[in-house]
Amino acid sequence: MRFRVEPGDVPAEVAARRLGLSLAQFTEVLPRLLGRGVPPPDPDTGNYDLEAIDAWRRLRNPRLFNLTTMPLAHDARAVGPERLARMRGG
Repeated sequence: MRFRVEPGDVPAEVAARRLGLSLAQFTEVLPRLLGRGVPPPDPDTGNYDLEAIDAWRRLRNPRLFNLTTMPLAHDARAVGPERLARMRGG
């Protein structure tokens, strides 16, 4: 039985096409993309996860895709005393 398998992890050339770039353009801007959070390639295969790239792309425009950003952690020094006071009933 033969059937087509759509790979989830792809070589850099396909990842580049997903972002609308040639391989040369992708290679040139890759350090900046990685700095902006593009998922890095797999350390063993060197392939890129297309679903992760798509998720990263969508996070650039979260309101368009009904996405929320992760809440930022609070500085414990700023919220700790208030929380302790509430726990103590005050």
